Parts: sequence; structure tokens; C-alpha cells
Amino acid sequence: MTNSATNLRLKLPMACIILEVIIIILFGTLVQYDDETDAKLWHKEIANGSSNYDNDFYYRYPSFQDVHVMIFIGFGFLMTFLQRYGFSSVGFNFLIAAFALQWATLMQGFFHGMHGGKIHVGIESMINADFCTGSVLISFGAVLGKTSPVQLLVMSVIEVTLFAVNEFIVLTVLGAKDAGGSMTIHTFGAYFGLMVARVLYRPNLDKSKHKNCSVYHSDLFAMIGTIYLWMFWPSFNSAVTAHGDDQHRTAMNTYYSLAACTLATYGLSAVVAHDGKLDMVHIQNAALAGGVAVGTAGEMMLTPFGSMIVGFLAGTISVLGFKFLSPILEQKLKIQDTCGVHNLHGMPGVLGAIVGAVTAALATKEVYGDGLVCLFFTSWESSGDVEASFQGIRQAISLAVTLGIALLGGLITGFILKLPIYGAPPDTICFEDGIYWEVSLATTPSHFVWMNGHTGLTDLYIVFV
Repeated sequence: MTNSATNLRLKLPMACIILEVIIIILFGTLVQYDDETDAKLWHKEIANGSSNYDNDFYYRYPSFQDVHVMIFIGFGFLMTFLQRYGFSSVGFNFLIAAFALQWATLMQGFFHGMHGGKIHVGIESMINADFCTGSVLISFGAVLGKTSPVQLLVMSVIEVTLFAVNEFIVLTVLGAKDAGGSMTIHTFGAYFGLMVARVLYRPNLDKSKHKNCSVYHSDLFAMIGTIYLWMFWPSFNSAVTAHGDDQHRTAMNTYYSLAACTLATYGLSAVVAHDGKLDMVHIQNAALAGGVAVGTAGEMMLTPFGSMIVGFLAGTISVLGFKFLSPILEQKLKIQDTCGVHNLHGMPGVLGAIVGAVTAALATKEVYGDGLVCLFFTSWESSGDVEASFQGIRQAISLAVTLGIALLGGLITGFILKLPIYGAPPDTICFEDGIYWEVSLATTPSHFVWMNGHTGLTDLYIVFV
């Protein structure tokens, strides 16, 4: 199935080797352990009365483990719903995540972690690199099945760089709060990917339409990703929040938001799906929207019932988006969003940013007490003389900045990826593992057939491709 246009014998090795050599050189030149990782510096802290258990590793590593599982298993398996693209969904997710977390360490360190001309790395920088990688994987979902691994690596280089720029502007310059990344991760990744997909629009993609769908076992694999993401999302949103009440509150708000979102998803799916049956696409995706939507306001005093309202709204708009908006995006705006990232990450991310702005604008000393200054330290200058309404404005401006950088960056990236040098698949063989992978067709069942109207296992025949 591979031809000269899609053959990666030279393209992929060159991309991987060149990029990794550049990264190793930059790490050797710029990167060093932070104070809690360096042997000499940490033992100075111990000599001054610190305990080994004061090391941030023991507070952050459990959350890092959860986030890491989400990135490599959650996102990877969530995209295995395509019937003949499972190798690529998990495999390319693995490839670009492994690259992006390295590049993100450099780009985020350049903007956030420079000390004396060096980038200091530790457990928190590992978590932040995974966050940035998550944004790239969201964009990957929008172009799934239509791009080569070389295109995905090039997209990762550009997106990670722009992610770090946007994150610096939003969190440092504007002083916004976005612990769970409703704006910086989900909104940015979704609209960046959608714009790339728009530029890479394929007018003849209907030639591969029969492969742009799921079968029973591929949807079951995708549910593995959904469950992993759903379980660990409280860790994702709370991973880098301040120790104590902030982290505790963020995890709890996410917990309740996800639960309410799931009920809304099941209810709305039965309403809008065919014959009142549940649609697996809705369950796999919309049930996660509550975690996206509570990302910005999760560390604020949103309250458990407020979190439930946010989760319920997120699940509702996500299901409705899959049912009614996705066809419009493809037919009218020519955006072929394979995974529906606009419904899971885009709209819920914008909702989360709006909820964060409103919640910040309504913050009062009576509700937060001394926690008001602690929570909004970067934007309240710790003096308490900045009005809550102004913090809400900062949050709203940050959303606009994020959308602007994502859309413009995606537009430019799309045109770069459109160059005919990356081994992209033609319209006739998109969504097909056999282009880039060694696939044993004799062991790949495409569908199941039941004979003679019976349901016994002895009557089940597997029809091979």
C-alpha cells in the first residue's frame, strides 16, 4: 500500500534523528537539575534543617504519574475508535508525546524556568511538559488519519513553541489563573488543531469514508482511554496547584463536575441519538467535558454544586455539538475534525474560561478570607488592592489572547504542513494503518457476522479482510 509519496524510509529517520540531536545539544547546553533534584544543593537544604520528605517530589510525583498515564494511555486509546487505524492512533500518540515533552521542557523553561542562564528542571517541570504535550495531542485528534508522522512532528515543534508563548503571556504577563488548563491546554489545542485541519481540508476525503468509522472492538478499545482519562482527571487539574486547600479543592471540584457531566451525557445521548439508543461517540468524549470545563475555576471557590452545574452544562453542549455542530463545521466551514475535538475540548474549554472569569470577578474577602490573596497572588500583588472585577477582566482577555494565538498559529502551521514533502496519505487511503505500519491482514478482523439467526458462540464467524 505504501508508494513513493508515502514511503518514510528516509523522511521519518531524518526527522527523528535530527530533532533528537538538536534536543540533546540544547539540553547539554541549557538544562540542569533544580535545587530539589541536585545532590549538592539539596543536601545543603538538609544541613539547614529540611527533611528529605520536604522534597517536592513526594508531593507532586503521584499527580505526575496520573497525568503521564493520561497522556500515553488515555489520549492514545481514546483515538483507537477508527476501525483500521489503531496502530497509528496509539503509535503516533506515543511518538509525538515522547518528542513534545522534551521540546516542551526547553520551550517552557526558556520562558518560565531560566535561572542564571540555565533551565532548571524537576518534578513540576515534568508535569508542565506533559500538560503542553496534552495540548499537542488534542490537535492530533483533529487531523487523525489524514497526516503522516513527519507532519505530526513538524506540527509539534511549532505548537509547543506557541503554547509556551501563550502560556507565558496568559499566566505571567496577564496574571490569569488556569490551573487545569481550560484556556492554555484545551482551548489552545482544540482551535490550533481545527485551524490546521481547515487548511489541510481534503475535498475528496469521501473516498476514504468507509474507513472513517468504528467497529465493535475498536469502540471498546477507545472506551479504555475514556475511563483512564475520567479516573485521573482530578489529578490533571490539581497537579500544579498550591499545596493545601487549593489542591484539595481543585480535585474535589473536578470529581463532582465529571460525575454530573456523565449523567448529562447519557441523558442527552439517548434523546438525540437514533431510536433513543446511546451513541458510543458521545459516551467516549462528552463524558470527559466536565473535566475540561472546570479546569480554570477548579481551584477557586466554585463550590461542589457549582462544579456540578458546570459539568452538566459541559456534557450537554458536548453531546449537542457532536450531533448538530460537527456536520455544519465539515459541510459549511470545511473543517474535517476526525475526533470531534471542538466538542470535547474547544467549546468546554471556552465554557471553562468564561466560568473562571465570572468566578474570579465574584471573589470576595468574606468567602475566601486570607485565601483571597494567596489564590490570586500574581494578579492581586498580595496587597488586596486590586478589584475582583479586574481579575475577571484579565481572565476574559486571556481567553481572547489564547484564541488569537491558536487560530493564527494553526493557520500558519497548516500551510507549512501542506507542502508535499512529508509523506502524507492520499485521499483514497486515509484512516489506514497499512500505509505506515507492517500489518498482518490475515489476523485483522474487520467485522463479525452472525449466521442462521443464532446467537451461540459456535455460530460466530469472523470474516477476515
